[in-house]
Formats: sequence, C-alpha cells, structure tokens
Amino acid sequence: MRVEYAKLDKAEMSIWQCCELLNDVVDDSDPDLDEPQIQHLLQSAEAIRKDYPNEDWLHLTALIHDLGKVLLLPSFGELPQWAVVGDTFPVGCAFHDSIVHSKYFKENPDYNNPAYNSKFGVYSEGCGLDKVLMSWGHDDYMYLVAKENGTTLPSAGLFIIRYHSFYALHKSGAYKELMNEEDKENLKWLHIFNKYDLYSKSKVQVNVEEVKPYYMSLIEKYFPAKLKW
Repeated sequence: MRVEYAKLDKAEMSIWQCCELLNDVVDDSDPDLDEPQIQHLLQSAEAIRKDYPNEDWLHLTALIHDLGKVLLLPSFGELPQWAVVGDTFPVGCAFHDSIVHSKYFKENPDYNNPAYNSKFGVYSEGCGLDKVLMSWGHDDYMYLVAKENGTTLPSAGLFIIRYHSFYALHKSGAYKELMNEEDKENLKWLHIFNKYDLYSKSKVQVNVEEVKPYYMSLIEKYFPAKLKW
C-alpha cells in the first residue's frame, strides 16, 4: 500500500477541494455521523479554535485529519472500509489486547512468529514511532500526502494526523515503550485533539461559507495551493 500510494498519482487538488470531496465518503465505523464529513471536520476545528485560539496549526490539523478517507472513493482505489478506517496498530511486534477485535489476531501468522510476537519484536525500546511500521489506513495516507507535498505544519500536527486512529496508544497507553521524547511531547497534543474529535460531533451545523475564508488562509499558510494525492 505504501509503495502504491507513495506515487501520489491519484489526483492533483487543493486541501479545500479534498474537504469537499470527503462529503462523498461514508465511514461505516463511525457510530454517530449522519451528516456530511465536512461538517464533522469543521465542528472539530471550530471547537478547538474556541478553546485554543492561538494554535492555528491545530485548527487546520482538525480540519484535515480525516482527509485520507478519500481512499474509499473509486478514483483513489476504492479500498475496503477495513483497510481505511478503524483502529491502527504496530506490526512487527506483539499485538496488544487493547486493539479492537484483538482476539482475531490469533489467525494472523505473525501471532506465532517469534521474530514478531515479543514485546519489542523488530524494534527497540525508545526507538521512536517514526521507526515503527503501522497498519495501513487513512491516517498514514494523509500523513504521506502532507509530508511529501512539503507542509509546514509542526511535528505535533503531523503526529495527530498519523496516529489519531492508534487507540491502543492514546486511549489504552499501550506501546509507550516504543516512543521517544518527541513522541511523548506530541502525544500531549493528540490527547487534547482527541477530546474534540470524539465529542464535538454536535447537531449544530457550522456555516461553511462563513468560516471558509479563515480556513483558506490557514491552508495557504501551511500548504501549497495544489497537492499531489
């Protein structure tokens, strides 16, 4: 998947165009979203903006964190839901019980492979999450797109995009032994972000045209006008 999507040959468009494209996406794993995705993105972003007015990078991160879900659309390969949404987790070391549906890992050949089924597996303590291979999903795809297109978002913003579905880490505290110092700092921001990601899905509709100029200015600040996807 990483080799395929690292080609960035699926589309060329702006961040805002992708936000609008996301309205065609339905995430089956999301229990309470019966409204367009762009509403959820803007609700999260606006809630954070209210509480953290000076962290404009965090407002933008909230807006774009789920854009990788375009992988579900035909022009992006129409990947199945299980390969795009839901929990992400490290591969190459023992599967933690806190990963959703972890009992099914018993069917995975890695489960009984001594090279991969110990606590550290192919990794070492404190190696840093950047060195850890995660299961593929919308998080890693959007991280790849942002990084390869030269975003100037701070490291904490990229960390949120890349690991917001890594619930075993930020909800259950598993795999912390793989983190380095920078990861630990960034995790504090992911914890802040996550409260808004999960609980700002209100029924109050954000007026898209009203807030669009603000988010367009942030996109211009942190991203090129057109990105390769």
